[in-house]
Amino acid sequence: MKNIFKKLLPYAVVGVVSGATTFGAINYIKNDAAVVDTGYFSSAKSDVSFAGFNQAALGEDFVKAAKTTVPAVVTIKNYSNRSAGRSSEQDIFDYFFRQPDRNPRSQQKPDNIPSGMGSGVIISPDGYIISNNHVVAGANKLEVVLSNKKSYIATLVGTDPNTDISLLKVEEKGLPYLNFANSDNVEVGQWVLAVGNPLGLNSTVTAGIISAKGRGIGILGGQGKASNPIESFIQTDAAINPGNSGGALVNPNGDLIGINSAISSTNGYYQGYGFAVPSNLARKIVEDIKKYGLVQRGFLGVNSLDLSNDQQVAQYNQQFKTNLKTGNGIYVTEVTANSGAEDAGLRKADVITKVDNTAISDFADLTLAVGSKRPGDAVNITYQRNGREMVSRVVLKDQRGNTSVRTRADLTVSEKIGADFAPLSDRFKTDYGLNSGVVTKNVQEGGEMAKIGIVDNYIVIEVNGKPVNSQKDVENLLKNHRGNVQIKFVDEYGRIYTKGFVMPN
Repeated sequence: MKNIFKKLLPYAVVGVVSGATTFGAINYIKNDAAVVDTGYFSSAKSDVSFAGFNQAALGEDFVKAAKTTVPAVVTIKNYSNRSAGRSSEQDIFDYFFRQPDRNPRSQQKPDNIPSGMGSGVIISPDGYIISNNHVVAGANKLEVVLSNKKSYIATLVGTDPNTDISLLKVEEKGLPYLNFANSDNVEVGQWVLAVGNPLGLNSTVTAGIISAKGRGIGILGGQGKASNPIESFIQTDAAINPGNSGGALVNPNGDLIGINSAISSTNGYYQGYGFAVPSNLARKIVEDIKKYGLVQRGFLGVNSLDLSNDQQVAQYNQQFKTNLKTGNGIYVTEVTANSGAEDAGLRKADVITKVDNTAISDFADLTLAVGSKRPGDAVNITYQRNGREMVSRVVLKDQRGNTSVRTRADLTVSEKIGADFAPLSDRFKTDYGLNSGVVTKNVQEGGEMAKIGIVDNYIVIEVNGKPVNSQKDVENLLKNHRGNVQIKFVDEYGRIYTKGFVMPN
Protein backbone atom coordinates (compact mmCIF):
# COMPACT_ATOMS: atom_id res chain seq x y z
CA MET A 1 0.00 0.00 0.00
CA LYS A 2 2.85 2.33 0.89
CA ASN A 3 4.51 1.73 -2.47
CA ILE A 4 1.29 2.46 -4.31
CA PHE A 5 0.89 5.73 -2.41
CA LYS A 6 4.42 6.75 -3.43
CA LYS A 7 3.54 6.05 -7.06
CA LEU A 8 0.31 8.06 -6.88
CA LEU A 9 1.69 11.09 -5.06
CA PRO A 10 3.63 12.63 -8.00
CA TYR A 11 0.53 12.43 -10.18
CA ALA A 12 -1.61 14.06 -7.56
CA VAL A 13 0.90 16.93 -7.46
CA VAL A 14 0.85 17.15 -11.25
CA GLY A 15 -2.92 17.31 -11.11
CA VAL A 16 -2.84 20.25 -8.69
CA VAL A 17 -0.09 22.16 -10.49
CA SER A 18 -1.27 21.63 -14.05
CA GLY A 19 -4.98 21.27 -13.46
CA ALA A 20 -5.49 24.24 -15.78
CA THR A 21 -4.13 22.56 -18.89
CA THR A 22 -6.15 19.89 -20.74
CA PHE A 23 -8.63 18.83 -23.43
CA GLY A 24 -9.88 15.30 -24.37
CA ALA A 25 -10.81 13.05 -27.27
CA ILE A 26 -13.35 10.31 -27.82
CA ASN A 27 -13.75 7.44 -30.28
CA TYR A 28 -17.09 7.84 -32.00
CA ILE A 29 -18.12 4.19 -32.39
CA LYS A 30 -20.43 1.73 -30.78
CA ASN A 31 -19.20 -0.52 -28.03
CA ASP A 32 -19.62 -3.63 -30.17
CA ALA A 33 -17.74 -2.13 -33.12
CA ALA A 34 -14.24 -3.18 -34.08
CA VAL A 35 -12.43 -1.03 -36.63
CA VAL A 36 -14.85 0.92 -38.81
CA ASP A 37 -13.43 2.22 -42.09
CA THR A 38 -15.63 4.98 -43.50
CA GLY A 39 -13.41 5.49 -46.52
CA TYR A 40 -11.65 8.60 -45.32
CA PHE A 41 -10.98 8.15 -41.64
CA SER A 42 -11.09 5.27 -39.25
CA SER A 43 -12.00 4.71 -35.64
CA ALA A 44 -10.94 1.97 -33.32
CA LYS A 45 -12.82 0.49 -30.39
CA SER A 46 -12.04 2.43 -27.22
CA ASP A 47 -15.29 3.74 -25.76
CA VAL A 48 -14.92 1.65 -22.63
CA SER A 49 -11.35 2.65 -21.87
CA PHE A 50 -11.59 6.16 -20.53
CA ALA A 51 -8.99 6.67 -17.84
CA GLY A 52 -9.92 7.89 -14.41
CA PHE A 53 -7.35 9.20 -11.94
CA ASN A 54 -6.13 5.78 -10.83
CA GLN A 55 -5.89 4.45 -14.37
CA ALA A 56 -3.89 7.44 -15.55
CA ALA A 57 -1.68 7.47 -12.48
CA LEU A 58 -0.89 3.74 -12.45
CA GLY A 59 -0.26 3.69 -16.20
CA GLU A 60 2.18 5.79 -18.19
CA ASP A 61 0.59 9.09 -17.04
CA PHE A 62 0.16 11.20 -20.21
CA VAL A 63 3.26 10.10 -22.10
CA LYS A 64 1.43 7.53 -24.21
CA ALA A 65 -1.31 9.99 -25.15
CA ALA A 66 1.22 12.68 -26.02
CA LYS A 67 3.25 10.30 -28.19
CA THR A 68 0.08 9.28 -30.03
CA THR A 69 -1.33 12.77 -30.44
CA VAL A 70 1.60 15.06 -31.25
CA PRO A 71 2.44 13.51 -34.67
CA ALA A 72 -1.23 13.82 -35.73
CA VAL A 73 -1.60 17.51 -34.79
CA VAL A 74 -0.47 19.98 -37.45
CA THR A 75 0.17 23.68 -37.81
CA ILE A 76 -2.12 25.48 -40.29
CA LYS A 77 -0.87 28.69 -41.86
CA ASN A 78 -3.54 30.93 -43.35
CA TYR A 79 -2.32 33.21 -46.13
CA SER A 80 -4.99 35.81 -46.74
CA ASN A 81 -5.26 39.49 -47.40
CA ARG A 82 -8.64 40.98 -48.20
CA SER A 83 -7.08 43.72 -50.30
CA ALA A 84 -4.48 41.45 -51.87
CA GLY A 85 -4.45 41.78 -55.64
CA ARG A 86 -7.04 44.54 -55.68
CA SER A 87 -6.33 47.46 -57.99
CA SER A 88 -8.81 50.27 -57.78
CA GLU A 89 -10.28 51.26 -61.12
CA GLN A 90 -11.36 54.53 -59.64
CA ASP A 91 -12.40 56.05 -56.34
CA ILE A 92 -16.08 56.84 -56.65
CA PHE A 93 -15.83 59.64 -54.06
CA ASP A 94 -12.94 61.24 -55.94
CA TYR A 95 -14.74 60.78 -59.25
CA PHE A 96 -17.93 62.49 -58.13
CA PHE A 97 -16.79 64.77 -55.31
CA ARG A 98 -13.06 65.25 -55.94
CA GLN A 99 -12.27 63.99 -52.46
CA PRO A 100 -9.07 62.15 -51.57
CA ASP A 101 -9.06 58.52 -50.41
CA ARG A 102 -10.63 58.58 -46.95
CA ASN A 103 -9.25 55.27 -45.78
CA PRO A 104 -5.59 54.77 -46.68
CA ARG A 105 -4.90 51.06 -46.42
CA SER A 106 -1.92 49.77 -44.53
CA GLN A 107 0.78 48.13 -46.60
CA GLN A 108 -0.03 44.58 -47.59
CA LYS A 109 1.84 41.67 -46.06
CA PRO A 110 4.29 39.85 -48.32
CA ASP A 111 2.81 36.73 -49.90
CA ASN A 112 5.16 34.45 -47.93
CA ILE A 113 4.01 35.66 -44.49
CA PRO A 114 0.84 34.07 -43.09
CA SER A 115 -1.87 36.35 -41.78
CA GLY A 116 -2.88 33.78 -39.17
CA MET A 117 -1.87 30.44 -37.71
CA GLY A 118 -3.77 27.70 -35.94
CA SER A 119 -3.85 23.95 -35.49
CA GLY A 120 -5.48 20.94 -37.10
CA VAL A 121 -5.87 17.22 -36.48
CA ILE A 122 -5.18 14.50 -39.05
CA ILE A 123 -8.17 12.13 -39.01
CA SER A 124 -7.23 9.70 -41.77
CA PRO A 125 -3.98 8.26 -43.15
CA ASP A 126 -4.76 9.68 -46.60
CA GLY A 127 -4.60 13.29 -45.50
CA TYR A 128 -7.97 14.54 -44.24
CA ILE A 129 -7.52 17.17 -41.54
CA ILE A 130 -10.13 18.69 -39.24
CA SER A 131 -9.77 22.22 -37.86
CA ASN A 132 -11.86 25.28 -36.98
CA ASN A 133 -13.68 27.40 -39.53
CA HIS A 134 -12.13 30.54 -38.04
CA VAL A 135 -8.62 29.12 -38.58
CA VAL A 136 -9.09 28.83 -42.35
CA ALA A 137 -11.53 31.70 -42.96
CA GLY A 138 -10.67 34.01 -45.85
CA ALA A 139 -7.61 32.05 -46.90
CA ASN A 140 -6.12 32.43 -50.36
CA LYS A 141 -3.70 29.62 -49.52
CA LEU A 142 -3.51 27.10 -46.68
CA GLU A 143 -0.20 25.52 -45.68
CA VAL A 144 -0.10 22.49 -43.38
CA VAL A 145 3.09 21.75 -41.45
CA LEU A 146 3.49 18.40 -39.70
CA SER A 147 5.30 17.95 -36.39
CA ASN A 148 8.27 16.60 -38.39
CA LYS A 149 8.37 19.97 -40.26
CA LYS A 150 7.21 18.48 -43.57
CA SER A 151 4.98 20.98 -45.36
CA TYR A 152 2.01 20.66 -47.72
CA ILE A 153 -0.41 22.99 -49.51
CA ALA A 154 -3.90 21.96 -48.43
CA THR A 155 -7.22 21.99 -50.25
CA LEU A 156 -10.17 23.35 -48.28
CA VAL A 157 -12.86 20.69 -48.70
CA GLY A 158 -15.55 22.58 -46.79
CA THR A 159 -16.47 24.58 -43.72
CA ASP A 160 -19.36 25.03 -41.31
CA PRO A 161 -19.54 28.39 -39.46
CA ASN A 162 -22.46 27.08 -37.38
CA THR A 163 -20.15 24.68 -35.54
CA ASP A 164 -16.81 26.37 -36.34
CA ILE A 165 -15.55 23.22 -38.05
CA SER A 166 -13.59 22.90 -41.31
CA LEU A 167 -12.22 19.98 -43.32
CA LEU A 168 -8.95 20.14 -45.28
CA LYS A 169 -7.09 17.64 -47.45
CA VAL A 170 -3.43 17.16 -48.27
CA GLU A 171 -2.19 14.70 -50.89
CA GLU A 172 -0.22 12.15 -48.89
CA LYS A 173 -0.53 8.55 -47.72
CA GLY A 174 0.38 6.78 -44.50
CA LEU A 175 0.00 9.80 -42.24
CA PRO A 176 -0.40 9.45 -38.45
CA TYR A 177 -3.97 10.13 -37.40
CA LEU A 178 -6.26 10.15 -34.37
CA ASN A 179 -9.29 8.00 -33.67
CA PHE A 180 -12.60 9.66 -32.90
CA ALA A 181 -14.03 8.71 -29.52
CA ASN A 182 -17.64 8.99 -28.36
CA SER A 183 -17.93 12.40 -26.72
CA ASP A 184 -21.27 11.45 -25.18
CA ASN A 185 -19.31 9.23 -22.79
CA VAL A 186 -16.94 11.85 -21.39
CA GLU A 187 -17.31 12.70 -17.72
CA VAL A 188 -16.77 15.90 -15.78
CA GLY A 189 -13.53 15.48 -13.86
CA GLN A 190 -11.96 13.24 -16.50
CA TRP A 191 -8.31 13.84 -17.35
CA VAL A 192 -7.65 15.32 -20.79
CA LEU A 193 -4.79 16.72 -22.86
CA ALA A 194 -4.86 19.73 -25.16
CA VAL A 195 -2.40 19.47 -28.04
CA GLY A 196 -1.73 22.27 -30.49
CA ASN A 197 0.54 25.12 -31.47
CA PRO A 198 -0.17 28.04 -29.12
CA LEU A 199 1.66 31.35 -29.50
CA GLY A 200 3.92 29.88 -32.17
CA LEU A 201 5.12 27.07 -29.87
CA ASN A 202 4.77 23.95 -32.00
CA SER A 203 3.60 20.61 -30.61
CA THR A 204 2.64 21.86 -27.17
CA VAL A 205 0.88 19.48 -24.75
CA THR A 206 -1.02 20.70 -21.69
CA ALA A 207 -3.07 18.74 -19.18
CA GLY A 208 -6.18 19.26 -17.08
CA ILE A 209 -9.69 17.98 -16.56
CA ILE A 210 -13.09 18.36 -18.14
CA SER A 211 -14.70 21.17 -16.17
CA ALA A 212 -18.20 21.01 -17.67
CA LYS A 213 -20.20 19.72 -20.64
CA GLY A 214 -22.83 21.29 -22.86
CA ARG A 215 -21.59 24.87 -22.54
CA GLY A 216 -23.18 27.52 -24.74
CA ILE A 217 -21.07 30.68 -24.62
CA GLY A 218 -22.62 32.74 -27.43
CA ILE A 219 -19.39 33.10 -29.39
CA LEU A 220 -20.57 31.78 -32.77
CA GLY A 221 -23.87 33.58 -33.13
CA GLY A 222 -22.54 36.55 -31.16
CA GLN A 223 -19.90 37.25 -33.81
CA GLY A 224 -22.53 37.18 -36.55
CA LYS A 225 -20.74 34.45 -38.48
CA ALA A 226 -23.26 31.67 -37.85
CA SER A 227 -26.89 31.78 -38.91
CA ASN A 228 -27.90 28.77 -36.79
CA PRO A 229 -25.07 28.17 -34.33
CA ILE A 230 -24.69 24.90 -32.45
CA GLU A 231 -22.89 25.50 -29.17
CA SER A 232 -22.58 22.64 -26.72
CA PHE A 233 -18.89 22.84 -25.89
CA ILE A 234 -16.78 20.62 -23.69
CA GLN A 235 -15.24 22.98 -21.13
CA THR A 236 -11.74 22.28 -19.83
CA ASP A 237 -9.21 23.93 -17.54
CA ALA A 238 -6.36 22.77 -19.76
CA ALA A 239 -4.24 25.73 -20.84
CA ILE A 240 -5.02 26.77 -24.40
CA ASN A 241 -4.03 30.01 -26.11
CA PRO A 242 -4.21 31.64 -29.55
CA GLY A 243 -2.82 29.07 -31.97
CA ASN A 244 -4.44 26.13 -30.16
CA SER A 245 -7.62 26.61 -32.20
CA GLY A 246 -8.33 23.53 -34.29
CA GLY A 247 -6.07 21.32 -32.17
CA ALA A 248 -6.89 18.13 -30.36
CA LEU A 249 -8.57 17.51 -27.05
CA VAL A 250 -7.77 13.90 -26.19
CA ASN A 251 -8.24 11.43 -23.36
CA PRO A 252 -5.27 9.65 -21.72
CA ASN A 253 -5.46 6.97 -24.44
CA GLY A 254 -4.89 9.60 -27.14
CA ASP A 255 -8.40 9.36 -28.59
CA LEU A 256 -10.04 12.48 -29.95
CA ILE A 257 -12.91 13.79 -27.83
CA GLY A 258 -12.97 17.41 -29.03
CA ILE A 259 -11.59 20.12 -31.31
CA ASN A 260 -10.25 23.07 -29.28
CA SER A 261 -12.05 26.21 -30.40
CA ALA A 262 -12.27 29.05 -27.89
CA ILE A 263 -11.18 30.41 -24.54
CA SER A 264 -12.93 32.42 -21.86
CA SER A 265 -10.69 35.43 -21.37
CA THR A 266 -10.73 39.17 -20.79
CA ASN A 267 -7.35 39.73 -22.42
CA GLY A 268 -7.29 37.21 -25.29
CA TYR A 269 -4.99 34.77 -23.50
CA TYR A 270 -5.53 31.83 -21.18
CA GLN A 271 -7.27 32.71 -17.94
CA GLY A 272 -8.58 29.38 -16.78
CA TYR A 273 -11.09 27.86 -19.20
CA GLY A 274 -11.21 26.67 -22.77
CA PHE A 275 -13.89 25.14 -24.95
CA ALA A 276 -13.89 22.33 -27.50
CA VAL A 277 -16.42 21.15 -30.10
CA PRO A 278 -17.46 17.60 -29.05
CA SER A 279 -16.01 14.90 -31.27
CA ASN A 280 -19.41 13.40 -32.12
CA LEU A 281 -20.60 16.69 -33.58
CA ALA A 282 -17.28 17.39 -35.30
CA ARG A 283 -17.28 13.96 -36.90
CA LYS A 284 -20.84 14.35 -38.19
CA ILE A 285 -19.92 17.69 -39.79
CA VAL A 286 -16.87 16.35 -41.63
CA GLU A 287 -18.78 13.23 -42.72
CA ASP A 288 -21.41 15.49 -44.29
CA ILE A 289 -18.84 17.71 -45.99
CA LYS A 290 -16.97 14.70 -47.37
CA LYS A 291 -20.06 12.83 -48.59
CA TYR A 292 -22.42 15.61 -49.70
CA GLY A 293 -20.20 18.68 -50.10
CA LEU A 294 -22.20 20.57 -47.47
CA VAL A 295 -23.57 20.08 -43.98
CA GLN A 296 -26.92 18.30 -43.66
CA ARG A 297 -28.80 19.72 -40.68
CA GLY A 298 -32.21 18.79 -39.41
CA PHE A 299 -34.51 21.37 -37.82
CA LEU A 300 -37.29 20.74 -35.32
CA GLY A 301 -39.27 23.78 -36.43
CA VAL A 302 -39.95 25.74 -33.24
CA ASN A 303 -39.08 29.12 -31.81
CA SER A 304 -38.22 28.69 -28.18
CA LEU A 305 -37.29 30.13 -24.81
CA ASP A 306 -34.56 28.66 -22.62
CA LEU A 307 -36.20 28.26 -19.20
CA SER A 308 -32.79 27.87 -17.54
CA ASN A 309 -31.87 31.43 -18.53
CA ASP A 310 -33.20 33.72 -15.78
CA GLN A 311 -32.68 36.90 -17.82
CA GLN A 312 -34.47 35.59 -20.91
CA VAL A 313 -37.40 34.33 -18.86
CA ALA A 314 -37.70 37.67 -17.05
CA GLN A 315 -37.64 39.59 -20.33
CA TYR A 316 -40.25 37.28 -21.86
CA ASN A 317 -42.54 37.61 -18.83
CA GLN A 318 -42.25 41.39 -18.97
CA GLN A 319 -42.87 41.60 -22.71
CA PHE A 320 -45.79 39.17 -22.90
CA LYS A 321 -47.24 39.61 -19.41
CA THR A 322 -46.73 35.96 -18.53
CA ASN A 323 -45.59 34.28 -15.35
CA LEU A 324 -43.20 31.56 -16.55
CA LYS A 325 -40.95 29.99 -13.94
CA THR A 326 -37.28 29.32 -14.49
CA GLY A 327 -36.08 25.72 -14.55
CA ASN A 328 -34.91 23.07 -16.96
CA GLY A 329 -36.36 22.64 -20.42
CA ILE A 330 -37.25 24.57 -23.57
CA TYR A 331 -40.53 26.49 -23.75
CA VAL A 332 -42.07 26.55 -27.24
CA THR A 333 -43.05 30.10 -28.18
CA GLU A 334 -44.05 29.34 -31.78
CA VAL A 335 -44.31 26.33 -34.09
CA THR A 336 -43.12 26.90 -37.65
CA ALA A 337 -45.54 26.13 -40.47
CA ASN A 338 -44.78 22.99 -42.52
CA SER A 339 -42.20 21.85 -39.97
CA GLY A 340 -41.64 18.48 -38.39
CA ALA A 341 -42.85 19.88 -35.08
CA GLU A 342 -46.14 21.00 -36.62
CA ASP A 343 -46.61 17.65 -38.33
CA ALA A 344 -46.08 15.88 -34.99
CA GLY A 345 -48.60 18.05 -33.14
CA LEU A 346 -46.34 20.18 -30.95
CA ARG A 347 -47.91 23.45 -29.80
CA LYS A 348 -47.04 26.78 -28.30
CA ALA A 349 -46.44 26.53 -24.51
CA ASP A 350 -45.19 22.94 -24.67
CA VAL A 351 -41.99 22.46 -22.64
CA ILE A 352 -39.45 20.14 -24.29
CA THR A 353 -37.58 18.03 -21.73
CA LYS A 354 -36.00 15.24 -23.73
CA VAL A 355 -34.86 14.33 -27.28
CA ASP A 356 -34.71 10.55 -27.60
CA ASN A 357 -32.84 9.56 -24.42
CA THR A 358 -31.05 12.89 -23.96
CA ALA A 359 -32.33 15.16 -21.21
CA ILE A 360 -32.80 18.76 -22.38
CA SER A 361 -31.86 21.24 -19.67
CA ASP A 362 -31.08 24.26 -21.81
CA PHE A 363 -30.85 25.54 -25.37
CA ALA A 364 -27.33 24.14 -25.85
CA ASP A 365 -28.66 20.64 -25.18
CA LEU A 366 -31.46 21.08 -27.72
CA THR A 367 -29.30 22.50 -30.51
CA LEU A 368 -26.79 19.67 -30.14
CA ALA A 369 -29.40 16.90 -29.92
CA VAL A 370 -31.33 18.13 -32.98
CA GLY A 371 -28.58 19.90 -34.93
CA SER A 372 -26.46 16.77 -35.04
CA LYS A 373 -29.24 15.00 -36.99
CA ARG A 374 -29.96 15.14 -40.72
CA PRO A 375 -33.17 15.95 -42.60
CA GLY A 376 -35.34 12.86 -42.67
CA ASP A 377 -34.08 11.58 -39.32
CA ALA A 378 -36.80 10.85 -36.76
CA VAL A 379 -36.49 11.74 -33.06
CA ASN A 380 -38.76 11.19 -30.09
CA ILE A 381 -39.57 14.50 -28.38
CA THR A 382 -40.69 14.31 -24.74
CA TYR A 383 -42.52 17.41 -23.53
CA GLN A 384 -44.81 18.72 -20.83
CA ARG A 385 -48.28 19.99 -21.78
CA ASN A 386 -50.64 21.24 -19.07
CA GLY A 387 -48.81 19.20 -16.46
CA ARG A 388 -48.87 15.97 -18.50
CA GLU A 389 -45.82 14.29 -20.01
CA MET A 390 -46.23 13.48 -23.69
CA VAL A 391 -44.03 11.97 -26.41
CA SER A 392 -44.22 12.67 -30.15
CA ARG A 393 -42.16 11.26 -33.01
CA VAL A 394 -40.84 14.11 -35.13
CA VAL A 395 -39.36 13.72 -38.61
CA LEU A 396 -36.83 16.53 -38.98
CA LYS A 397 -36.77 18.77 -42.04
CA ASP A 398 -34.29 21.26 -43.47
CA GLN A 399 -34.98 24.99 -43.49
CA ARG A 400 -36.80 24.66 -46.80
CA GLY A 401 -39.19 22.08 -45.38
CA ASN A 402 -37.61 19.07 -47.10
CA THR A 403 -36.87 15.71 -45.52
CA SER A 404 -34.24 14.69 -48.10
CA VAL A 405 -30.55 15.53 -48.03
CA ARG A 406 -29.11 17.97 -50.55
CA THR A 407 -25.84 17.90 -52.46
CA ARG A 408 -23.89 20.79 -53.93
CA ALA A 409 -25.70 20.23 -57.22
CA ASP A 410 -28.94 21.20 -55.48
CA LEU A 411 -27.64 24.56 -54.25
CA THR A 412 -28.81 27.88 -55.64
CA VAL A 413 -26.34 30.33 -57.16
CA SER A 414 -26.48 32.46 -54.00
CA GLU A 415 -25.66 29.44 -51.86
CA LYS A 416 -22.76 28.45 -54.11
CA ILE A 417 -21.09 31.86 -54.16
CA GLY A 418 -21.99 32.70 -50.56
CA ALA A 419 -24.15 35.84 -50.70
CA ASP A 420 -27.65 37.17 -51.16
CA PHE A 421 -28.52 40.35 -53.05
CA ALA A 422 -31.05 43.12 -52.44
CA PRO A 423 -32.07 45.74 -55.05
CA LEU A 424 -30.88 49.34 -54.87
CA SER A 425 -33.47 52.08 -54.80
CA ASP A 426 -33.72 54.35 -57.83
CA ARG A 427 -32.99 57.31 -55.54
CA PHE A 428 -29.72 55.75 -54.44
CA LYS A 429 -28.69 55.07 -58.03
CA THR A 430 -29.47 58.67 -58.98
CA ASP A 431 -27.62 60.12 -55.98
CA TYR A 432 -24.47 58.10 -56.71
CA GLY A 433 -24.60 58.09 -60.48
CA LEU A 434 -25.11 54.35 -60.82
CA ASN A 435 -27.03 52.74 -63.66
CA SER A 436 -27.29 49.37 -61.93
CA GLY A 437 -26.48 47.61 -58.69
CA VAL A 438 -27.52 45.27 -55.90
CA VAL A 439 -26.54 45.33 -52.22
CA THR A 440 -24.78 42.24 -50.83
CA LYS A 441 -26.43 40.57 -47.83
CA ASN A 442 -25.60 37.51 -45.71
CA VAL A 443 -22.09 37.20 -47.15
CA GLN A 444 -20.75 33.89 -45.88
CA GLU A 445 -17.31 33.77 -44.38
CA GLY A 446 -15.13 31.55 -46.55
CA GLY A 447 -17.51 31.84 -49.53
CA GLU A 448 -16.44 32.93 -53.01
CA MET A 449 -17.69 36.50 -52.56
CA ALA A 450 -15.91 36.85 -49.22
CA LYS A 451 -12.68 35.52 -50.70
CA ILE A 452 -12.51 38.43 -53.16
CA GLY A 453 -13.03 40.96 -50.38
CA ILE A 454 -16.79 41.52 -50.52
CA VAL A 455 -18.72 41.92 -47.26
CA ASP A 456 -22.30 42.86 -46.37
CA ASN A 457 -23.58 46.15 -47.85
CA TYR A 458 -21.13 46.35 -50.72
CA ILE A 459 -22.71 47.19 -54.10
CA VAL A 460 -22.32 44.76 -56.99
CA ILE A 461 -22.72 46.69 -60.25
CA GLU A 462 -21.99 44.04 -62.86
CA VAL A 463 -21.54 40.29 -63.13
CA ASN A 464 -19.45 39.10 -66.08
CA GLY A 465 -19.74 42.54 -67.63
CA LYS A 466 -23.54 42.67 -67.47
CA PRO A 467 -25.53 44.98 -65.18
CA VAL A 468 -27.50 43.43 -62.30
CA ASN A 469 -30.45 44.96 -60.45
CA SER A 470 -31.90 42.02 -58.50
CA GLN A 471 -31.02 38.65 -57.03
CA LYS A 472 -32.85 37.07 -59.96
CA ASP A 473 -30.45 38.82 -62.36
CA VAL A 474 -27.45 37.31 -60.57
CA GLU A 475 -29.07 33.88 -60.46
CA ASN A 476 -29.90 33.95 -64.19
CA LEU A 477 -26.40 35.02 -65.20
CA LEU A 478 -24.64 32.34 -63.17
CA LYS A 479 -27.16 29.48 -63.01
CA ASN A 480 -25.48 27.33 -65.65
CA HIS A 481 -22.20 29.20 -65.80
CA ARG A 482 -18.89 27.34 -65.70
CA GLY A 483 -15.44 28.84 -65.35
CA ASN A 484 -14.38 32.33 -64.33
CA VAL A 485 -16.76 34.89 -62.85
CA GLN A 486 -16.05 38.64 -62.86
CA ILE A 487 -17.66 40.80 -60.19
CA LYS A 488 -17.58 44.58 -60.44
CA PHE A 489 -18.40 46.12 -57.06
CA VAL A 490 -18.18 49.19 -54.86
CA ASP A 491 -16.74 49.01 -51.34
CA GLU A 492 -17.78 51.01 -48.26
CA TYR A 493 -15.49 53.89 -49.24
CA GLY A 494 -16.92 54.22 -52.72
CA ARG A 495 -14.03 52.64 -54.59
CA ILE A 496 -14.85 50.45 -57.57
CA TYR A 497 -13.05 47.13 -58.09
CA THR A 498 -13.30 44.21 -60.45
CA LYS A 499 -12.35 40.83 -58.97
CA GLY A 500 -12.99 37.26 -59.99
CA PHE A 501 -13.30 33.64 -58.92
CA VAL A 502 -14.01 30.28 -60.50
CA MET A 503 -17.67 29.32 -60.30
CA PRO A 504 -18.09 26.39 -57.88
CA ASN A 505 -19.63 23.24 -59.30
